[in-house]
Order: sequence, then C-alpha cells, then structure tokens
Amino acid sequence: MRKRLTSIYGLAAAVILFPLLAQSQIPIPHQADALPVPIYIGQEFTPQNIPASTIPDHPFLASNGWSNTHNDLYMSEIYFTGGPLGAAPMEVISSNLGTEADPIAVCITVAFDSQGRIVTTSLGRAEVRLYLIDPHTLNPLAKYDLPSRSGGGSPIAGGAYFFLDNEDRVIVPTGRQIQLISHDDSAFHLDKRYELEHVIPEDDAIGSTLPDFAGRLWFVTKGGLVGTIDRNRYPDNQSIRVTQLEGEKNDNSFAIDENGGVFIVTDHALYRFDAGLNGEPTITWREVYDRGHQIKPGQFSMGSGTTPTLMGSRYVALTDNAEPQMHVLVYHRAKEVDGARLVCSTPVFQPDRSATENSLIATDRSIIVENNYGYSNYAATTEGQTTEPGMTRIDPDDNDGCRIVWTNQEHIPSVISKMSLATGLIYTYTKDEGPENTDAWYFTAIDYISGKTVFKQLAGTGVGYNNHYAGIYLGPDGKTAYVGVLYGIVAIRDRAESESGIPGWMELDRAHTGR
Repeated sequence: MRKRLTSIYGLAAAVILFPLLAQSQIPIPHQADALPVPIYIGQEFTPQNIPASTIPDHPFLASNGWSNTHNDLYMSEIYFTGGPLGAAPMEVISSNLGTEADPIAVCITVAFDSQGRIVTTSLGRAEVRLYLIDPHTLNPLAKYDLPSRSGGGSPIAGGAYFFLDNEDRVIVPTGRQIQLISHDDSAFHLDKRYELEHVIPEDDAIGSTLPDFAGRLWFVTKGGLVGTIDRNRYPDNQSIRVTQLEGEKNDNSFAIDENGGVFIVTDHALYRFDAGLNGEPTITWREVYDRGHQIKPGQFSMGSGTTPTLMGSRYVALTDNAEPQMHVLVYHRAKEVDGARLVCSTPVFQPDRSATENSLIATDRSIIVENNYGYSNYAATTEGQTTEPGMTRIDPDDNDGCRIVWTNQEHIPSVISKMSLATGLIYTYTKDEGPENTDAWYFTAIDYISGKTVFKQLAGTGVGYNNHYAGIYLGPDGKTAYVGVLYGIVAIRDRAESESGIPGWMELDRAHTGR
C-alpha cells in the first residue's frame, strides 16, 4: 500500500477547560505555536500471528490483558487479541481529565471491566481520581476521589498501580491502606478498606498490591516491606504478615506465577518469595545484581527500573543498572536449580546512554526492552528535546545464552510499550526532536519480526500529550489503543471501514481462557 505522509499546519491556540465530570469528553489542547509536523507516516500492516505459550488465567483477576498495568500476573505486556493496523487516516480522540486546581491527570494504569468500559486512575500533583470511561467516546461516566498522594516519596504510591478483580472491583493501594471499590453504570462504591497503618511506618507507602493464585493479597512498599493479607481472616491481627528487607527500597510492581512464586525486585536484588505455612512472605532465593552507582536520568531510583517479567514456565527477566551499559538479565525462576540460576546477561544500547524504567515485554521465547535514558522529568521533552533512542529484541536460550535479534532507533521517552501476538506489532509512544520547539508525540507500531517501524500516528503536540510513564493499552474491540498522558487519556483506532480480520475481546477471551 502507498506510504502516506500528511502534515498539520499551525495549530490554533487552545483554551484549557477543566471538567469536573462532564458527560462528553473535552479534548486535550495542542501546542499553540507548533510548527507543521506529519500526522501519519508509514502504511497499513498485514497482521501476522506470533506463536507463544498461553499465560494462565488468574481466578481472582479480570481477564488477561485488561486487569492491571502490565496486563497479567506474568507482567508480560502482551495481548493475544488485536490492535490497530495503521489504516490511515486513523481516528484520534482525547479526554482532558484535569481540573482547574490540578491540570495534571495522567492515567498510568488502564483496565477494562466485563462490559468493556475503561477503569482508570488519574494522578494529579496531589489529587487522585478513579474514573469509569466510555471506551469509544472517552466520555467520563463516573468519578471517585481517592486520598491525596503521600507517603515515602514513592512516584508509584497512591493509585498508580491498581488491579481489577474477577468481580469488576478495583483494588487500589492508597498510602497505608488498600481500598476495594465496586461500580455500577454511574457511580463507584467503597466496599472495604484494608487498614495497614499498624504494620507500615508513617513515612512509607504501598506501591503495588496483587493476589496470588490462592487468593491472598500481597503488597510491597517503597521502604522494602513485603506483606500478605489473608482476606478470609481480615481484620484478625493474624491475617496480615510482613517481612522487612532491611536497607532496600522498591519502586516497581511484582510478578506472580501459578506455582506460588512471587518475584520482587528491590534496588539491590531479585527475590523469589513463597507463602509460608501461615501465609507469611518467605524468601525462597535472592540474586544480587549490579545496581550501579547513580540514578540515571530516566529512572526513579538506583537499581533496576523494571518490574520482573515471567517467560513461559521457566524464566524471570529484568534489567540491571550497570555501567557503562544496562544489561537484560534472565534467570531460572524455579525454587531450586542445578548449576547457575543466571541464564544470561546481555548489554543493550549505547555506553553511558542506557536506562529503562519500564517492564520488559516478554513471551516464552523473546524479550523486548526499551531505552528511557534522558527522561529526567517531563521538561526533558519540551522545547523540541527528546531522549536517547532504542528498542531491542533479545531471544534467550539455555545453551547459547541470549542473542540480540534487532535494535530499532525510535525515541521512547517513558511509555510502557505493549505487543499484540494477533497482529505481530509492538506498540509504543515516541517523540522525535523538533522541529525547533515543537513537541510532537506519536503512537508508533514496530514489526516484531524485523524490528522496523511500520507506522506512526500523531497523537498530539505539546506537554499535555506527554505520557509521563503511563502505558499503552489495547481495547476489547481489537482495533483501539489507549495512552495515558499528562492531561488525561488518548484513544487511537483504525478507521471504521478498515477490516483487520482480528477478533476482539469476547472471541479471544473464550478461546484462551475458557471463560
């Protein structure tokens, strides 16, 4: 198909409006003085199915792909369903979720309930709001105010991570509490609050909470506390058990497998935990990695910036913080192994220019890692600036170690990239330099097989379209992608008349999970 290149000529000055809870979306304003930039580059893609092992469905979570920040309990960042194929001109809509008092409203995590509606938290400088949003129009349907962000100075504490359970309830950590919130068509309802102030210090806060396959809740804090809650016995004092990792901190989520393994990375080491006889978090093994000697621009803290990612039934992968290059590390995740636990350590990206603060994309046979070096804060991508480039595919092997398959040179400041096995595309969010002071943000698709950029669709210009560590999410319709941005959320979809041939959620959910 012929390559398309379209330009936008001079965006008119936009007035920022601040909805409290409108029934129709208000668009995010574009950069008023932006120079002409391409709206679309590339061509529509012919889908190619990528074989991979099925990830076990979790009995206490919403369906795989739509339950939490990293898609499933393996933290895989993959979908078995489809996504946009780049049928231009693509449809792009946005919803401004900020308020006059706090215009920042970045949607780090986007989940989908059993009716296909968006459930998301929007994080402001202080305000945190839970939204129910129409997935097609981005109209807010319901809003719920969560406690203001506080505790431990963690960038992820206070609502960045939450999960949607098998009954469409939101389980979200808020400081030293965990709230369980249900919803109907027009409102949220607080059903339960787990009070943890007696086990978590006042200067600490929960970063993430997730259920294991037995139904108990696990949680981790910025200050290195690992805890479990027996929900059947709560609030009995014996229902909450904690283990303190002395002198270690955690700014990531964690992964859980169906065999009871809970994989947590701190700024010093990778751990496998298992529940003890009384449900207490028990260290099964610990692997120290190279944590580096500085917080690189693009990271929250010393050490790994990645939530551990599980690969098939054998491996767990993450990155270190080594100098002069970051490494992708792959370990055997079983309780016990014959020989070395480390499978491989592969340096990626340019010396003194490598860092990531986002979880790896991984199937049972491949890893995708992105470079976020240079994204110290949102100002690093204003006035036409961008970050260091790089996205790399690595294939691990027990016998041959790990080999680099390709490296793409797109600039990916901070997004949680995702991949669709049904289309064969990796979806990311990129920003090139300029022109001049123009800040143009693109929804970008990369071919998993070749590593080549397939298409780029302009999401918007200006700081409001900066994703600022939020993720990309593929919707239940199999054609729409969503990106959380500083001022709210953006949807990008193929035009209605395009026929991708990729079924959406209802078909593939039954095929892969048996539901």
